[in-house]
Amino acid sequence: MKRRIALIAHDGKKAEIVAFVKEHFEIFSTMALTATGTTGGLIEQTGLQVNKKLSGPNGGDAQIAAMAAEGLLDAILFFRDPLGKHPHEPDIQMLMRICDAHDVPLATNPATAALLLYGLAQQ
Repeated sequence: MKRRIALIAHDGKKAEIVAFVKEHFEIFSTMALTATGTTGGLIEQTGLQVNKKLSGPNGGDAQIAAMAAEGLLDAILFFRDPLGKHPHEPDIQMLMRICDAHDVPLATNPATAALLLYGLAQQ
């Protein structure tokens, strides 16, 4: 069964998540990917297939949180920009709370994402 992973990145981290996906392309190519709209479009340019949701500020974070709550995701990689202001911060906090409540692994930076990704690939 394919692992189901969601990818999200704030605007200041989109290039970083795309570089991360390219660096780990072989692992990602074995997974079912979901992403927020803009991030998903950028990841699709790597040649991977992505189930795109709305952009984060338009409800994409909430859509991915709902998937996590329903048990439809094995992990979420959310490259957050800790220095930026985000008008949809309540949605971000809700996503993190859902991950904690439903025991869904959540990585918010490349170092943790790599550990999580390799852990999923080993299972």
